[in-house]
Order: sequence, then C-alpha cells, then structure tokens
Amino acid sequence: MLLERIYDEDLSQASYFIGCQSQSVALVVDPRRDIQVYLDLAAHHGMTITAVTETHIHADFLSGTRELAAATGATAYVSGEGGEDWTYGFDAELLHNRDTIQLGNITVTARHTPGHTPEHLSYLVTDGAFTDEPGYYLTGDFVFSGDLGRPDLLDEAAGMEDTRFEGAKQLFASLKNAFLTLPDHVQVFPGHGAGSACGKALGALPSTTVGYERKFAWWATYLERDDEQGFIDELLDGQPDAHAYFARMKRQNKQGPAILGRRPTPGVVGVEELTRGLQDGTYALIDTRPVDQVHTGTVPGALSIPSLGKAATHIAWAFDPETDDAELVVLAEDAETATEYGDHFVRVGVDSLTGYVTSLDGLPTTVPAVVSPAHLEALRAEDATALLLDVRNRSEHADGTVPGAEQLSAGKVLFHQDDLPDREAGRLITFCQSGLRNSVAAAALRRAGYDVVELDGSYAAWSHWTAQQHDLATTGKDAR
Repeated sequence: MLLERIYDEDLSQASYFIGCQSQSVALVVDPRRDIQVYLDLAAHHGMTITAVTETHIHADFLSGTRELAAATGATAYVSGEGGEDWTYGFDAELLHNRDTIQLGNITVTARHTPGHTPEHLSYLVTDGAFTDEPGYYLTGDFVFSGDLGRPDLLDEAAGMEDTRFEGAKQLFASLKNAFLTLPDHVQVFPGHGAGSACGKALGALPSTTVGYERKFAWWATYLERDDEQGFIDELLDGQPDAHAYFARMKRQNKQGPAILGRRPTPGVVGVEELTRGLQDGTYALIDTRPVDQVHTGTVPGALSIPSLGKAATHIAWAFDPETDDAELVVLAEDAETATEYGDHFVRVGVDSLTGYVTSLDGLPTTVPAVVSPAHLEALRAEDATALLLDVRNRSEHADGTVPGAEQLSAGKVLFHQDDLPDREAGRLITFCQSGLRNSVAAAALRRAGYDVVELDGSYAAWSHWTAQQHDLATTGKDAR
C-alpha cells in the first residue's frame, strides 16, 4: 500500500493519495482544486486514479473532487449522511456509515463522525496485503493532532444559529463511538495542521495515533470521566475568528464547484491596456511586493498580496468573486510565477487571474497613507471621527490592543462593511500585529472606497514605541 500526504501550507490543508501497488489503482481524499499534483503522483507511481472522495462539505477551501474526477474518469464519492440539508447538489456515489471503497487489496471504510459538520465522514484504511484489520484513519476535520474540528463553524461562517451545541455533543459521541473504540496503534492522518481556522489548537505534527490522543489530548480526560458538559464548555471556549469567505466555500462545495478543465497560461498585459482596464474597472492589479515596498508607492486600487505562500488565504480576504467581475492581473517575474498565483487563487474559487506584469513601470502610482506610532495620537486628535481598527483575530485583540481600537479581523473587513462607518464619515486607521495582514486588509478597503491610514509596523511597533516612552519617563534613559 502507498499512502502519501499532500500538504498545502497556504491553507494548512492536507489531502491524501492512497494507492494499491499490486493493482496500480489509487484513491484521492480531500483533493484541492489545482489537481496537477495528484496527476503527477499517479504518473510517478504508474497508477490510475479510480476514485476520489472527501470527508465533508469544506468551508476553508474549494474542493477538487469534481475537478479530479472529471480529469481522470474516476468515480466521485461523497457523504450521504447528515440529512436533507446536507445533501450534495452534484452527481456522485453516496457513502453511508460503514460503506466501503475497494481499491485492489485495500479496503477504505467510511465512518460517520458528525460534530464538525453533520455529514462528516472519516475513512478507516485496511491494507489487505498484510491484515484484515484497519491500521490507518483519515479523520478530516474530526480529530487533529492535539485538537478537534470546531463545531461552531456553521454558526460563525454559514449564518446558522446555535448549531455549535448540538455539534459539540455529536463530537463527544463520535469520539466515544468511532474513535476511542479503535486500537491504540491505528495511525491518524488529519485534514489540517497548525494555522488552520478549523480548530483552535491544532498541532503541527502531520499525524498521530489513536493511543497518543487517548492519553494526551486535552479532551481525553473529559471522555474518560464521561463529562460531556465539561467537554462542550472547553471545546467552545476561545475558538478563533472564522474568515468571511468560508460561507461562500460552504455554498459552492455543497452545490459542486465549477469544473475548470485546462486553464490557460496567464499572458503579459501591456501598460496601456492595463491602465485603461484599471480606470474602467475591467482589471484589478495584485501587488505582490513586500509591505515596505508597497508603502513606497503602488497602483491606486491595487490589492496587496505580499506572499505567494499565503496567496489563497489573502485573495479570499481581499476579493469577492461573487460581487466583483474584474479580471486579475498579478505582478510576477514570469508566466510560471503568475501561474503559481493562479493555482493558489483557484483553491478558494477566485478563477479570474488572466494576466501578469513584471513591473509597475509606466503605470500610475500613489503612496499609501501611513502613520508612525509616534504620530498616532496626534492624528487621532486631529481627526476625531477616524476609527482605529484592529484587524487581528479577536483573541489577539483581547490579549492587548491600542487603547480605543475596535476589532474586525482582516478576513472579515471586506465582507462586513456594515460594521464600518460610512465612507464619507471619516478615515480608518488600521493595524494588525506586524503589518502583513494589515496591508491586505487596508488595500482591500481602499479599493472599496475607504480612506485608510496604516499604522506603520502595526501593533508590534506601537508596543515597542510605547515601552520606550515608558522607560524614558521612568528612568530618563532610552531603553534601546
């Protein structure tokens, strides 16, 4: 048996390639939408992908199940559990609790493990060449290394009300009936790692075991004592912000993402064409330079995506393809790099990247408004209507913020404009921890018509400056 983990650092998301080497057939679980990596793996191992499945209706990325099935002719399988409200809207084979997929000598058994979502399936894998007992467990967003899938995401992202309590109860039951009944040696391969918003304390380890989690996971003592209420209270406490784009992912994954097929390579866009397109709104530019370079000058209305490594996350914060029909042009050194950005973008359903430019030469530019920590109070005194906005997560905000700041995370600002003052009411002064998330959020807000001033260096720089002022006041010396 072959089992390979394909990990996307951008979205902290894992998919799995399971192959029967004797029959040269393979199954992919939870594929992302840019599917070339799976086709390459199959070719490398001389295998044919005959089945594709997923653990649940994802909220954090757009599923590649339909895309990969269409490209390979594989059978698509999805959950048939959870009731009518959780029925997929596209043709696929339905899997119910204890249904199996046979892959040569390998048996993959679906287990209904509700809690994170009502329809959630996990997959027990038995390598029939060695044993008739399962040795591997693909748990999706059910059990992570050191944590569990959050049950409040439907409330946070999908607009449902108080589903978190029933979800937490379902998680408790799923652990009792579909996880802790397994032998300790069973290896657990989760759907996410550290950095995902699908849990609050995910570990960075790529895998764990049933026995390790039984002994050391935070939830284990609650299960041991059969303390359901204590489990629910701790599980729901301190969950991170859910990004606003999660709601769109839920809808699109349920109905079935559009099949892209072979995507054209982005082409170079000329300066005159891009300038006209920026003026009439047919184009939007993605400035991919580091934040300090963006602050020296960028194209008016450009979006800031300062890192290829987080391009999917950040474009989903900054661009809504359901309301914005602009074609995206990315600042990239060549077509290959532009294509990489496109790969990241389609993982979150942003499919409109059509071209690239290699520099901003000849394009109109403007310098984004920035204020230093030393001049922040003077600016606020000068403009009493300005809103100081902390775009970090609510847990970061609760741990300490600039006095008077309100909180709305960078993943929500574009989609929660009703929570912001009218554009004519005054400017926004924004900050995150170091400035990177703030650059993404501030650029998106400027493109939406807001007057935005960024706090230079964000909260980290403000905290450092404040500490210096305190030391000067108490000792008369520069603490540096």
